[in-house]
Amino acid sequence: MKKQPNSRMCFLCGRQNPVGLKLDFYEDHEAGQVRVEFVVPDEYQGYPGVVHGGIVAAVLDEVAGRAVMIAGSEEDLMATLRLTIRYRRPTPTETPLLAVGWVERRSGVGARVAGEIRLLDGTVTAEAEATVGAVPDEFRVNWESEKLYWKVYDESTAEE
Repeated sequence: MKKQPNSRMCFLCGRQNPVGLKLDFYEDHEAGQVRVEFVVPDEYQGYPGVVHGGIVAAVLDEVAGRAVMIAGSEEDLMATLRLTIRYRRPTPTETPLLAVGWVERRSGVGARVAGEIRLLDGTVTAEAEATVGAVPDEFRVNWESEKLYWKVYDESTAEE
């Protein structure tokens, strides 16, 4: 599987974000999916032992949105226009999880994407559908200075 780029300060993938999850996303070209295995620490719980719903939504937004990069390029960034989450059962903290995202349909300037968070036994805890589109110019104001940090980090450079 091919590792996708990380950024510097993104809450989910930022290598230098002191409160972020520092997730590493991988492309499974054969399955047409983006995948991330992760554990959410108790610091991000809502109810005791249960991942806060906002964290669940953020992970699903990221993994589904990153799926558009499989057929495009690492610069093929999109912004979420609509995100619908279905919480099927509590997502536990301090437990190995798998999030998977894929493209359901792509159009010229956007895509419909989906994703799931699963326990390692395959049980789905949450699922998402999203519409993503071209990143508006106002989101890219600081992008040029951040592009330097949008790269694939190996373990020896994980904190650069």
